[in-house]
Amino acid sequence: MENPSGKSNGGDGVSDAGRTPPNRLFMLIALLVVFGLFILTSRSPSSDEIDYDFFLEQVEADNVHEVRYYENTLKGRFKERPEAPPKLDEKGEWKPQTDSNGDRIKVAERFNVDIPPDSATRGELSKLLEEHHVKRSYAPSNGSLTFYYMMLFAFPIAILVMMYLANRRREQMMGGNFLSGFSKSPAKRYEGAKQRITFADVAGLQGVKADLQEIVEYLKSPQKFQRLGGRVPKGVLLNGPPGTGKTLLARAVAGEAGVPFYSVNGSEFIQMFVGVGASRVRDLFRAAKEAGPAIIFIDEIDAVGRQRGAGLGGGHDEREQTLNQILSEMDGFSPVDSVIVLAATNRPDVLDPALLRPGRFDRHVTVGRPTHQGRVEIFNVHVRNVPLADDVDIESLAASTIGMTGADIRNLVNEAALWAARHDQKRVSMSDFDYARDKVLMGAKREEQLLDEEKEKTAYHEAGHTLAAWFLKGAERVRKVTIIPRGRSLGSTQILPQEDRMSISKSQLLDQLVMMLGGRAAEQLIYEETTVGAENDLERATATARRMVMHWGMSEKLGPVSYKLSDEDPFLGRELHQHRQFSERTMEEIDAEVAAILRNCETRAVELLGTHREQLENLTRALLGKEELNEDEIAELIGPSVHEERRKVIEARRAEMREALKLEQEAKAKAAAAAAKPDAENAPSGDASGDSGGSREADDAVEDTESAADRTPEESGAEASSKALEKSQGDETA
Repeated sequence: MENPSGKSNGGDGVSDAGRTPPNRLFMLIALLVVFGLFILTSRSPSSDEIDYDFFLEQVEADNVHEVRYYENTLKGRFKERPEAPPKLDEKGEWKPQTDSNGDRIKVAERFNVDIPPDSATRGELSKLLEEHHVKRSYAPSNGSLTFYYMMLFAFPIAILVMMYLANRRREQMMGGNFLSGFSKSPAKRYEGAKQRITFADVAGLQGVKADLQEIVEYLKSPQKFQRLGGRVPKGVLLNGPPGTGKTLLARAVAGEAGVPFYSVNGSEFIQMFVGVGASRVRDLFRAAKEAGPAIIFIDEIDAVGRQRGAGLGGGHDEREQTLNQILSEMDGFSPVDSVIVLAATNRPDVLDPALLRPGRFDRHVTVGRPTHQGRVEIFNVHVRNVPLADDVDIESLAASTIGMTGADIRNLVNEAALWAARHDQKRVSMSDFDYARDKVLMGAKREEQLLDEEKEKTAYHEAGHTLAAWFLKGAERVRKVTIIPRGRSLGSTQILPQEDRMSISKSQLLDQLVMMLGGRAAEQLIYEETTVGAENDLERATATARRMVMHWGMSEKLGPVSYKLSDEDPFLGRELHQHRQFSERTMEEIDAEVAAILRNCETRAVELLGTHREQLENLTRALLGKEELNEDEIAELIGPSVHEERRKVIEARRAEMREALKLEQEAKAKAAAAAAKPDAENAPSGDASGDSGGSREADDAVEDTESAADRTPEESGAEASSKALEKSQGDETA
């Protein structure tokens, strides 16, 4: 199947069917070479066996050149080949040995002779050899000979083993053994006892864990659900941004379920040969059914589950065969309820509709970015083995990492620990976490010196961003501003949201556009020209303004109409092929509206900085002196921010939430203690029930917050702003 055309690879019209596979031909040639080398190295010249008396005669005749002692044997070489000694014939007479021509037979130049074992005879022989000046040498003992012959045999065997292993490695790189390896599933089987990860190790995903815990509970006690007519979902699809913990949840299921767990990546099904993917799917489900009940986890299922018929050729390919087999196994003519399929993807929009329907993936679980409380829990999980200093505030860290995923937080904690270890600290302090956050958000510091002129322009640019964010309510808090080169930027303003915002208004978006254009406005105000440092600002501002017009209906001229490009042909990707359902004239009007919004925001930015010109100069001078300012230092220079009052409200609300969670935990502890008492009458049932009610209210509040967090930015209309707020304000260099 490697060459569907049926033609020879060489183009000479000869079929490949009669040819020996190259790897086997190579093995045959190598085997012959090794065997030949073995024969050559082990071969010795021919020699004759002679008796001891004939040997003594030749010694006395000075016809022996050299001998070599072995244990009971001598091996030697004559100076000249002597005639063979007479031999008894059938009549008992001694006659010389002749060949067919009647010529005397001569002994070979080399000979072997057995010598008497007694020491006296050997001593006499040694004297005789010494008198006739025969060269003597001694062979090693039997142990040395054994080692010699073992090495002689081991060398070619080692070569053959190495060739075999190399061939096996080559086959594995190509997907396995040609005859059987290709059709076998590459999935790995895990047992629950060997998995150390449980749901206790997954923080900040309470709603998602509840869905998966239900499946685990069904596998452990199916009668509980079956008596009410319920059935377990055949498939659960975990979708969400990268790094939110989808694969970690699957590992927790493997650790909790107590049933065979098969894990495979979607790309592992596909190989260079047609039909291999479908065969591997069949083998995987067959193994899971035999071990059932069992769980199959397919990571990155979009590698094989993309919508069919959307390729460049528009036809049937190996990926579609694999997908068809998955569809058949999950809910085909002979469905099996003993196998549950978990799958993870960050591209649910490109999956085939037949794969997403109920009966295959009955339950779709969105694993979103964690909320504030979720980030607190995630930090607590990742700092369990990190010695912390007394000044570390987990609540503050969670508040300053809005938009980060679990993977981002784990990376931040690791960077902080590495930085502390580099400076030989015994504990990780808050300053280490601040450094790690700056490195993750803004990039590592670059050790380079800027010209005074460039440094001044960068300071004005960053001061413009800072002032715009400081005095506009729709913008967000400034945590830090620096003119130290980091990553690809010469300076950056770290602007992070104060809270997890699920929706955003038009006025807030416009204020954020003013903040994005604040650096460019400062350059215009001071130098009456702009630099290339605003490239990244313009890119983000243009993208936000275009979404306002095309996606969110925030243009007064065009009205509440969505001009979002259609999402067809997912195999080609959104950027390569997007259908447009509006005219060229409408597109021109959209471009004009986007430009008008950006011009108005730039005008507002220039006016705002002109009003606060003195604060702009003070902030710039401070930046040139210190190179980096935090929020408190900025407030001392230019006064309190418009976000200060909002910050106090948010902190008060978080304090109330912490108190509610504390009361909830105390209530649960009381309920558990009451249930543990042997005498049920002494249990504070009324208090426990009241506390439980309060706990349920707190649970409902948390669940409401998490469900709001699961809404996509597209639905809430805040995708562009969230992207702008997750990362610090940076300036691209030319």
